Amino acid sequence: MPSYTALSELLEPRTTVLLTVECQEGVVGADSALPELAEQARAGGALANVARLVAAAHDGGVQVVHAVAERRPDGRGASRNARLFRAAARLPVQQLTGTPAVRVAAPIEVAEEDLVVRRLHGLSPLQGTDVDPLLRNLGCRTLIVTGVSANVAVPNAVFDAVNRGYTVVVPADAIAGVPADYTPAMIRHTLALVATVATTDEVLACLERARDVKPA
Repeated sequence: MPSYTALSELLEPRTTVLLTVECQEGVVGADSALPELAEQARAGGALANVARLVAAAHDGGVQVVHAVAERRPDGRGASRNARLFRAAARLPVQQLTGTPAVRVAAPIEVAEEDLVVRRLHGLSPLQGTDVDPLLRNLGCRTLIVTGVSANVAVPNAVFDAVNRGYTVVVPADAIAGVPADYTPAMIRHTLALVATVATTDEVLACLERARDVKPA
């Protein structure tokens, strides 16, 4: 884990953005299309930790961006070039535009100043979406990546952010995947090679410290 000083230097509120990945009702909610993933995100505490981080970001002046995956009812423009996409199209719960399935899931609270970016295709919250230009316009240097899943979307987000020049912080207990033992293995052997891995409490301590320090 990073030192408190090193992590604090990365998490300067004015240049930090918190990204939540696919924390939507149809993925991690009670009526999820992926109940095993939803159970892991909830029972394992990841979703609650995302909510804690979002609340702290709101209090500390850190911009929050919610990345949501959805599809049109007619499927127009959706990706079909992988087994995952074809399997998702057959699930009983669909992530359809305008439905409850694509709302950000409780207990995460969406503030008026938050940005919600919706994508109709692909695996990544950044590639081919508005997230990257928004981050640049916001002056982002450090991106905190949270959410699901550690199997697909989260590593895509981390690698795409690093490839675009951002420094990435991953709160290890604020992401989830399946099976349960896959997430720590992914973090240790893959994400830790390119991102700064911390805990939710460590990130919160830095954000709270930055909030409490008053300019001279």
